[in-house]
Amino acid sequence: MRLLTLLLVALFALSTTACGGAARAQKRAYKAQETVAKERLRLIDEYQRCVDKAGTDALKREGCESHLKAAQALD
Repeated sequence: MRLLTLLLVALFALSTTACGGAARAQKRAYKAQETVAKERLRLIDEYQRCVDKAGTDALKREGCESHLKAAQALD
């Protein structure tokens, strides 16, 4: 009987640990998504500033496309 109790406690502990590991993995995934979203916004802001600074100069505007393409690559 004592062995059965010990096995049940061990099984419970392992199952609880497994659930906690999944929660940590989910938290890391959310953090990674947040980081990507912030980087995308930063690149779009850089693109907007670059376009505003370029004005009507088509050559300078083409140079700004690298910011936009980098932001799109993060999708």
